[in-house]
Amino acid sequence: MSTPQMQGELFPQPRQPHADPIDALLSALPTLPPTIRYYDDFDDCVRSIPTPVDVDVFEYMYDGQRGSFDFARFDNSCGRLLKHLFAYVLGEDYSVSTAVHAVTGAIHLSRDEIASAITATPIGIQQFWTVLRAKALPKTAYSCLKTLLHMLCIHRLNGWSRSYLEFLSALPWPARDPYAGVRSGDVFLLVDEETRIVRYLDEIAAQVVSAATPLIADLDEAGMLLCSYAFAMRPVQIAKLKMRNVRVWREAPDDLPTVHLTFHMAKQKDPARRKPLTRRVKREWAPILAALDEQRKAEAAAGSARFFRVQSAGDAGSRIARLVRKLIDSEERGTPTDLRHTAAQRLVDAGASHEELAEFMGHSYVRTGLVYYETSASHAERINRALGASDVYRRVAKIAHDRFISLEELTQLKGDLQIAGVPHGIPIAGIGGCTSGQPACPYNPVTSCYGCRKFMPLHDKAMHESVLASMREVVVLFEQSSRGETRSRTYLQLQRTIAEIQTVIDELEGEDR
Repeated sequence: MSTPQMQGELFPQPRQPHADPIDALLSALPTLPPTIRYYDDFDDCVRSIPTPVDVDVFEYMYDGQRGSFDFARFDNSCGRLLKHLFAYVLGEDYSVSTAVHAVTGAIHLSRDEIASAITATPIGIQQFWTVLRAKALPKTAYSCLKTLLHMLCIHRLNGWSRSYLEFLSALPWPARDPYAGVRSGDVFLLVDEETRIVRYLDEIAAQVVSAATPLIADLDEAGMLLCSYAFAMRPVQIAKLKMRNVRVWREAPDDLPTVHLTFHMAKQKDPARRKPLTRRVKREWAPILAALDEQRKAEAAAGSARFFRVQSAGDAGSRIARLVRKLIDSEERGTPTDLRHTAAQRLVDAGASHEELAEFMGHSYVRTGLVYYETSASHAERINRALGASDVYRRVAKIAHDRFISLEELTQLKGDLQIAGVPHGIPIAGIGGCTSGQPACPYNPVTSCYGCRKFMPLHDKAMHESVLASMREVVVLFEQSSRGETRSRTYLQLQRTIAEIQTVIDELEGEDR
């Protein structure tokens, strides 16, 4: 007769399952490392989070800004699981921002939803996901769960394995159009708003050339605005720009400087995709960056020092937005993202190819920018817009100017306050006056006067209609001779000038009604 002990050995009792699936998963996961390390791409150094098991708050640095995430907002088990998730994301060589994004999504999830996700297994995840997707949670919540299941695949837990990674990535995200602002046009600056930015940069460049000691703040902000507006650079690319990435030289002592910038593609996980991008600054605006380069070198800034005096990408972005909103008098548009979208649409409207747009924007995939072509005008519309015949374009081109003046007032102005010129071989005079005087203006007469706030247009619709007809003849000649080439600066300047002349005429017609 066997003893009770022998019976227990022959017929072992089944192990009691863990009451809580999160605790069961924690017992199967490897222990957290004593220190979590990650690479800070912004400051080019390795940073660490010490004793992750014992601390409730993870402090980190990203793009020059300090941040923190408090795991104590969750219960003990959930907090520990999310610490594992945080460490896992960094271990997969993603940025600390991606890790924070993953754990932040758990804020929108209940403990039961997290537990249900990790116990769903590949067989039941479809039904669970359908129910969860119907709740229309923020995208970060779904991202958190997908990353959590991805971790289970790598560790081969709860029925998951690497063979399910493709299946997992196919789980649908909530319905959302990431390009809604582009399709609606809300993210694009109006023509007159772009004109104000261009004139501001022109004025700062002229001030730098003529003044001995330009304002430091103006140079930093103008330089960052130049990079954002002209090259669609992201704030992180602007803030990371180093002294050695800016090359300045002059062909002759009295010539305007030539400035080249080199920066790397952003938002790329693979280092091989972070290709360097080189841009040449427009000669008229090059003095801005050349003067700033001289200032920084006078401060003994080393080649590894930041070119712009900003501490973080957020600092650069906020200063650019503050300046642009002041220039265009808007509280909504004016962020660096708006400038980036506007630059892309400007390039597409000028006829750039998919490859040219991708190279300009720093996109890894050509298809990323297809949305700009969907919202772009056709070639015929571009011609109509250049001729001032597009009603839509005329409505948005509400260009500022000073007061209208009469013919008698014009004749009483001093000669240097009266505007005259020969743009594209066409003699034009008597269109109005200038409050500062034509000799003191660095811009081309007539083509740059329309739209300038210092311009006092003549109160004579027939005069401006005559100028408009002359400019349209130039556009038609340009279109025929260049066989549809509409990307040159000359063509774009003609397009803007015609729109501004048409706006002045529309104002005069409005007074006659």
